[in-house]
Amino acid sequence: LALALHAGSLCAASGTAFLYHDYCIIGAGPSGLQAAYFLHRASRDYVVFERSHAPGSFFALYPRHRKLISINKQYTGKLNSEFNLRHDWNSLLSHDRRLLFRRYSRDFFPNADVMVRYLEDFASLLKLRVQYNTAIVHVTLERDARAWNGHYFLLTDQDRQNYKCSSLLVATGTWVPNVVNFPGSEHVEGYETVSINPEDFAGQTVLILGRGNSAFETAENILGVTNFIHMVSRSRVRLSWATHYVGDLRAINNGLLDTYQLKSLDGLLEGDLEDLAIIKDKKGKLHITLRFYLESRNTSADIDSITLPQDELDNFATRAPYDRVIRCLGWKFDFSIYNRSLRMMPGKGNKNKYPQIKPSYESRGTRGLFVLGTASHSVDFRKSAGGFIHGFRYTTRAVHRLLENRHHGVPWPSTVYPITQLTNSIIKRVNEASGLYQMFSVLADIILLREDATAFEYLEEYPVGVLPELEMQTGRKAPNGLFVIIMEYGRNFSGADKDVFYYNRAVGEAQHAWQSNFLHPVIYYYKRLPTEREMRLRPPDWPLPRPDAVHHIVEDFLTDWTAPNAHILPLRRFLENCLSTDLRNFFAESCFLFAFTRQKLPPFCRQGYVGMQGLLGSEELRRHAVEAGLLEDHTLTDFSGNRPPDSREGSEDQLLRDHVIPVRPLQHLVNAKDE
Repeated sequence: LALALHAGSLCAASGTAFLYHDYCIIGAGPSGLQAAYFLHRASRDYVVFERSHAPGSFFALYPRHRKLISINKQYTGKLNSEFNLRHDWNSLLSHDRRLLFRRYSRDFFPNADVMVRYLEDFASLLKLRVQYNTAIVHVTLERDARAWNGHYFLLTDQDRQNYKCSSLLVATGTWVPNVVNFPGSEHVEGYETVSINPEDFAGQTVLILGRGNSAFETAENILGVTNFIHMVSRSRVRLSWATHYVGDLRAINNGLLDTYQLKSLDGLLEGDLEDLAIIKDKKGKLHITLRFYLESRNTSADIDSITLPQDELDNFATRAPYDRVIRCLGWKFDFSIYNRSLRMMPGKGNKNKYPQIKPSYESRGTRGLFVLGTASHSVDFRKSAGGFIHGFRYTTRAVHRLLENRHHGVPWPSTVYPITQLTNSIIKRVNEASGLYQMFSVLADIILLREDATAFEYLEEYPVGVLPELEMQTGRKAPNGLFVIIMEYGRNFSGADKDVFYYNRAVGEAQHAWQSNFLHPVIYYYKRLPTEREMRLRPPDWPLPRPDAVHHIVEDFLTDWTAPNAHILPLRRFLENCLSTDLRNFFAESCFLFAFTRQKLPPFCRQGYVGMQGLLGSEELRRHAVEAGLLEDHTLTDFSGNRPPDSREGSEDQLLRDHVIPVRPLQHLVNAKDE
């Protein structure tokens, strides 16, 4: 009530009517709804502005041919819901089991209309506060020292209604078509308006500008009815199975590669689109030439008076005229609604279609302005899945946790475990966590060690790009060192020119785990939190600075890292070496023996046996331990010390062997007691 009265007084003082909310979200697409869900669950004051009459308006039009390329795997052979999200690329995160996408479609590549219906249900069933038919047309700042970030965000909609908020979450995606201007570009049709009826292209010759999924999707639709299709772009085609980036060309759309390589008239060309020019003849045919041929001529002159490339090079690749030229160059972020005071600047190079943001997804120019969803993809462009639902549903949750700590004093969620559970905790997460799996090299689990390594605190899916700021961003302390668990591909296994099907492309032995190519867990150990300088100077293509120790869990064909010898044992020994302790589990009999033979008990015995905790023994369990050679079968030993011939020799030696802590002879303790 006090906050509402304060906001009301501010609005009255300014003389302009403002509707105040703590959080304003622009866009009710998947990322906007995901952010609204987390704010709603936390009982925060928020509103979502959507320019259309329903959520997910982008999917009402795109993809034009209606087939999504995000997989919807119905069956994985497992019931673990977190694991199954690894292969569900369409569901948003929620507590409602009805809102799993597999309940809406059984298609492996669903129809986009299903996504629209799913997003409508997500907003309505969860009662998210979305204000439809509200197009935000201008955003600016109002400086105020009393505001959370030193300023308020002022928003104006198409009806000149004004809104004020303390934190702004931009979830508009990238929806402005990329357009290349060159002489004759007025003859080009856009992907957003071109016909999707194949019969409209029957018997025609088509040139497509672009080489992404939208270009190949368009080609796939008309492949069987055209004379031939040519496709031109400034860069070579990137296949997603080679780059391991889901935004590159997917197999579902690559039929034109077959017809090109098998010489069935279609073809691909590389060239700078800005160097092209298009001339239309009297018959309506479109001729491709180069810009420099027109520099000294009147571009409106008759085609017969204009020099074409084939006049000098009679086998010029695009010498045949085209009936249609289609632009399929993707989209970019809409910067037009943001006042200069917000300093929303485009990225550099191939990231110029996205706004500049920090690894925390906060704008580099304005504190309190966060970019979510596809528009935030500059953080992991061509590296991970942050531009797609199965990636940004996790980065959006990470942003919410950062905001909860910053503005409401709610620390990053964590769980404290005894150190004996360290190996198990890591193995559990790398085998089922979806956020780590989808946002590889971007989100990581953080293990903060307690004093004397007796316990640890586990934080899930933290953005590694802001690791040096962990204490400030999470409200957690890291004075005693930490482990960072992340998923990675091999350093030299991804790229447009890589052969990812070469013989012996995978390794299977633990000693060669560092050479793993396919996605696998990597554990970094730091004795202290890395600094920002170390983060900036990290080796090229490393997600993190150079650690004090690093361990690769060898890649696995089934992505099932539970093999005792190949996966768990090497991990446990790595952790033991980092912590200088013994992380094995022991039977009570072993702990009893260690109490008389060692100066320091292993953590499992200290926290379990000595604390009168542990697994309750039974005859069946004892018999199993004896058969496995883990315990002596004293019930079968006679008073003379003789044992049956089939008893396991050496089991006591195996029990007493320890490479970390020296064993004091039992006789020494007896003599000391006598003395």
